Amino acid sequence: MQYVYDVLDALHIQYKVYQHPPVYTVDDVDKLSLEFEGKGCKNLFLKDNNGKKHFLIVVEDHKRVDLNQLSKDHELGRIGFASENRLMKYLGLLPGAVSPFGIINDTSGEVIVIVDKDLLSENLLTFHPNINTATVELKTSDFVKFLESRKNTVYYWTL
Repeated sequence: MQYVYDVLDALHIQYKVYQHPPVYTVDDVDKLSLEFEGKGCKNLFLKDNNGKKHFLIVVEDHKRVDLNQLSKDHELGRIGFASENRLMKYLGLLPGAVSPFGIINDTSGEVIVIVDKDLLSENLLTFHPNINTATVELKTSDFVKFLESRKNTVYYWTL
């Protein structure tokens, strides 16, 4: 978790950190009535049918993502959820802590990041700092700055 803050600090990105009980899903956040100023996001770690390409989908927390439509619209082939082993191998994360900050651990930039374009209209966004007992809130422009600082390919698509 500290290494996430170190990367943000090195990029001169301001952020707030909220500590809370462990949350594994958006429903857990709702049940605890955790409220943040920023828009909540969920992150889906996917792979293609061959397991050769991996994707991190970043979307508003209550938005449903139609994987078949996403695949069809962007010619991704058949995609589905990646295993816990793949999550650990590529992002160094455990289930319940999936976050765009996981790409810090993807030093070769293999994971393709797909951000829902709708998030770009938000002022502030929230994500786990690679652990599910805290939430980081930062400006959307700083989130984009973070993504641009990494080796990963990033797409901004309407999901």
